[in-house]
Amino acid sequence: MKSILAVLLCVSISTVAVAGDNGYTVKYDGGSVAGIKAGTDLKLHIEESKIRFIKDKEEVVAIPSSAVTEVSYGQDVHRRIGTAIGLAVVSLGIGALMALSKSKKHYVGLTWQDGEKKGGLAMQCDKNEYRGILTGLEGVTGKKAVDTDALTVKN
Repeated sequence: MKSILAVLLCVSISTVAVAGDNGYTVKYDGGSVAGIKAGTDLKLHIEESKIRFIKDKEEVVAIPSSAVTEVSYGQDVHRRIGTAIGLAVVSLGIGALMALSKSKKHYVGLTWQDGEKKGGLAMQCDKNEYRGILTGLEGVTGKKAVDTDALTVKN
């Protein structure tokens, strides 16, 4: 009886470990990571000692948490003109209302210096996950995220 219980316990623990995916899906927007093009989907794993980016189950880059020099955050806000024009063909009123709506894209940036190696990257995050990503990065790096929108000079 004890051996059956032990086998069941081992199987259930391994199933939970495989099913638990603690990463975030992000879109690489640019930076110094070699071999990755802008627009590539990556999986971000925030661990206590390092920040890992994975593409197709292969680690692309691993950044030691202590090497991160800056965490930044910014948004890109734009009007949905293309969608509004498409809807205006069907209904002028709905198209006009759609032209007034805005779309936001959330970007998180990292810069690091690991000995002589310097690097940086920007990633586009999902609107429901960017706060968790920022909190996780701030927690493991000890750096407060800089809001790049607040630094922009407007004429």
